Formats: sequence, structure tokens, C-alpha cells
Amino acid sequence: MTAGLSPLFDRALYVTRVRRARRSGPDILAETMAAELESRLALVKRTFAEARAISPFADRLAAAVRTSGRAQHLTSYDIPDTDDLGLAPDSCDALFSILDLHAVNDVPGQLAQMRRALRPDGLFLAALFAGETLTELRQSWLAAETEILAGASPRVAPMIGVRELGALLQRAGFALAVADLDRTMVRYRDALALIHEIGSLGMGNCLVARSRRPVSKRLLGAAVAHYHKHFADPDGRIRATFEVAWATGWSPHQSQQQPMKPGSAKVRLADALKVPEIKLKP
Repeated sequence: MTAGLSPLFDRALYVTRVRRARRSGPDILAETMAAELESRLALVKRTFAEARAISPFADRLAAAVRTSGRAQHLTSYDIPDTDDLGLAPDSCDALFSILDLHAVNDVPGQLAQMRRALRPDGLFLAALFAGETLTELRQSWLAAETEILAGASPRVAPMIGVRELGALLQRAGFALAVADLDRTMVRYRDALALIHEIGSLGMGNCLVARSRRPVSKRLLGAAVAHYHKHFADPDGRIRATFEVAWATGWSPHQSQQQPMKPGSAKVRLADALKVPEIKLKP
């Protein structure tokens, strides 16, 4: 963790919940992420000798990587209960981190670990919940606690923005860094069904600063009422936003495309666009 910063997540609690949820049976989230990973790898015209996969459902992701044919040898890792990944420097040619970075206390530090683990021209590909994920639930809990308790405690984790993620990739030393957002609106029978599904996935509140007080029926009722008042469709079903950020970067190598030095262009922009050039007075 970055020196001087208090942890945001109770990482041990998060890992325990995720592992318990994984034993409950097939996970549609795991299947969806595996399919998307396989689709993205199909666009990479490279085969990597040594790859690593880090995920709450690493085995399912490993199967997708093997199906893609992009890794000659793949080692899958379960998510650790600390931010230390234990990866040796220059130990792999590709590294996939799927649905874990959103619950890491030191995201810059972990990105730096993964960058160091990659050999030159190695691929980094990650996915994490980001952006406006569960914004409706966050707003509903906040409104309910303000009304009932005259204060609020954190119940939905803060999410990284896609621009911030791109900047973090560059800060960690990745070349050709790209981050994009996959936004999905999911409808549920009611807000209680959404809350139940979040818990069944092991993604419930694991913030260090969370309230330890049991949720009263009155508080829960106020949150559900706010959700249905502001985020329900005419048929009574409620909407929930999920945004998954996909981040791609490469370990620097001299063969990669390099930006041109300032002033090195041989053709004026105005000539390329076929428009007259207008010089502004200083």
C-alpha cells in the first residue's frame, strides 16, 4: 500500500466472501467475463510463451485463455488477501487481471508489480468494475441514511474512472496504454433482488469504514423506496448500472511504435487537411 494511506477495503473479508460465493455453483458473471476476455484476445495477433491469470474465478479465465490459443503455458492465481501478488520480475509474457483491481487498496502499487512481472513487449490486460457501477444503489443508501440516521456511512465502494485508469497505466510504466468502458444496464424485479445478487456474488460491502450496525427494517425500507421512486421503469422493475473498464498496456520494447519528437513533422497540418493556415497574432 502507498505509504501513509489507510486501507479502503477489508481485503481478507472480501476474499473470504468471494471464495464462499464461488462454491455455490455456476457464475454467470464468470462466464460473461471469460467470453469477453476470449473475444479480446482474438484481436491480439501474438502467442505468449508464459502467461499469468489473476482472478476470483481464475480457472474459468484460464480455460478461456487456453481456448484462445494465445498462451503456450498459463498459470492461474486465486486473488490474494493482500495487495502483494508475489510475482517475480520478468517472469511472464502476458498477464491478465480480471475483476479484482476494483477491490485493491493500492491500485498504483499493484499495477507497478504487474508491470515489473512482464518481460519486454509483454501484454497486460485487466478488467474491473468502474465508473458509474451501482450508482443508483449508492444514491439510495445515501438518501435513506440521511433521512433515518441524519448521517451516512460508506456502503458502495468508490469506482475508478476510465480516464483515471488510463493515467494510472501510464504512471506504472505501461506503453501503448488504452482503457475503455463497457456499460450495461441490468433490470431487476426489485431493489431487494439486486441487493441479494450482490451478496450472492460475494461483492457486498467490505469497506473498512463500513457501519457495523445491523441494517434496520426501517433503513432498508427507506433505501428500497428511494430506489423504486427514482430508478424504476413503468413496469415496476428497477435499473442498475454496471460499468466494466478494460485496460490494456504493454511492457516497453524498442520495436513498439514511438511518438514523434515535437517539431519533427515534415508536413503541415493545414496542408494535410487542405485548409488555409491562419496565424494568430501574439
